[in-house]
Amino acid sequence: MRRKDKEITDATAIRSIIEKARVCRIGMVDGNRPYVVPVSFGYHDNILYFHGALKGRKVELLRKNPNICFEFDLLAEPIESETACDWSMRYQSVIGFGQAVFIEDPDEKRKALGAIMAQYTDREFQFPEKMLKATCVIKIEVEQMTGKQSGF
Repeated sequence: MRRKDKEITDATAIRSIIEKARVCRIGMVDGNRPYVVPVSFGYHDNILYFHGALKGRKVELLRKNPNICFEFDLLAEPIESETACDWSMRYQSVIGFGQAVFIEDPDEKRKALGAIMAQYTDREFQFPEKMLKATCVIKIEVEQMTGKQSGF
């Protein structure tokens, strides 16, 4: 990271940003172009989970190339100044990389969907077999993550 003064190295602080985030952006490779989508997610034990339809662009791209980049951000707001070049942004973010793995085992799908729901609520849910068969669940085994903040 170029700006070491903005780097977040503490794993607990990075995890805190992820826990507070409401959206994860997933970056994939589409030929020679990037493709980014926002997803709801869950995070547990250095594994990121998300879900979606069994078919679609995201699934097609990840089956071709499982390399993935992900991003979370919080508290984005401008810091005003008298001159344009002195404006800044207050934020916290996490960017990471990993490999997408499609989860097929029903019990592992339930665990992953439970982690996704835990990101947004303390309630527990049941995931019927019919729903599991109709849902694509993907895990990202995190290989690397960095945090960054500004305006704090």
